[in-house]
Amino acid sequence: MFVFEFKCVVKPKQYTAIEEAIRTSQFIRNKCLRYWMDSKGINGYDLNKYTAKLAKEFSYANKLNSTARQASAERCWSAIARFFDNCKKKVSGKKGFPRFKKNQRSVEYKKSGWALSADRNKITFTDKNKIGTLKLIGTRDLHFYQSEQIQRVRLIKRADGFYCQFCISSDLAKEEVKPTGKCVGIDMGLNHFYTDSNGEKVDNPRYLRKSEKSLKRLQRRVSRKVKGSKNRIKAINRLGRKHLKVSRQRKDFAVKLARCVMKSHDFVAFEDLKVQNMVKNHRLAKSINDAGWYLFREWLKYFAIKFGKVAVPVAPHYTSQECSSCGNKVKKSLSVRTHICKCGTLLDRDENAAINILMKALKLMGYISNTVGHTEIHACGEMTLYLNLETALKQGSSMMQESPRL
Repeated sequence: MFVFEFKCVVKPKQYTAIEEAIRTSQFIRNKCLRYWMDSKGINGYDLNKYTAKLAKEFSYANKLNSTARQASAERCWSAIARFFDNCKKKVSGKKGFPRFKKNQRSVEYKKSGWALSADRNKITFTDKNKIGTLKLIGTRDLHFYQSEQIQRVRLIKRADGFYCQFCISSDLAKEEVKPTGKCVGIDMGLNHFYTDSNGEKVDNPRYLRKSEKSLKRLQRRVSRKVKGSKNRIKAINRLGRKHLKVSRQRKDFAVKLARCVMKSHDFVAFEDLKVQNMVKNHRLAKSINDAGWYLFREWLKYFAIKFGKVAVPVAPHYTSQECSSCGNKVKKSLSVRTHICKCGTLLDRDENAAINILMKALKLMGYISNTVGHTEIHACGEMTLYLNLETALKQGSSMMQESPRL
């Protein structure tokens, strides 16, 4: 399943109707959560039945389509199920106990409550909220998909307007790309976005850092306005649009770079970084979040499937300390940026780590075998790899997941 997103052309009257639908969806989710907290032995099916009772009890809940009410209950149950899964897995720290929503930004419909026009450029919402017809603006073409393939339709409120998302159940359309016979290892960093095993470096764009001055100015303007006033709402909207621009810049950079990397290589090894744990270091948290490593990694996996290539995540342990030539551990702090080994190897620290990441991935996939005293490399010479891609994809399919968004 993947997602197509369109910008909606919304009239002033429709703004109120959409916001009312979003508030109703939030209300139903919160009531379902309270119902689960006050009762024992409640499951997802019971929450779905509870939405029908809410529709009879509250007139504004009855205005929302029945499948939209059920989708809100399913959202609530997914949060509850995630909490139980974390408890079973004994996740350290907070287990993610579900919380009440205060500022929900979307409403989701399932199979009913909406209808697409014949030219697929407009969508009409048919429930009692009277949202009406919205014009869709975007580059995606919905003519390739049947209405039965559209599983969900979401209306999302953002700082610059409303967007409509279509969740489509379909196989990913693969793009034919000629094999390049090349493999590469990637080491993520803050000074440079990444350094590969060939010594090439990509600069870190630092979109948040570059926009901090204007963000601080907009934040000061928000704090000067009177709470609850229209001018404060306008100032908050300007601040939100600036943050939205930064996030879109980061996503655009990650998508284009990941596409370029996967198109130019048949085998890509990258670090399986636990970003959630790394941001606990408050000195580096802002820089790590600004880099967008997780986003880049997810798009690498997506384009690996789309182009029929191989992307392998590797545990990052000791990749910076081990020598890529002899395997000896050379301990060094973060301030030491050059790898110097007794065997005579002199490399940039990140390049040495990238080579180690590539070698680990090749061993994991079975293209390298260790024997006594030396390493044998199968079908790989001078960092050029000729792979049977069908076999490699079968071996690495458990490590790759399709991106939730297109």
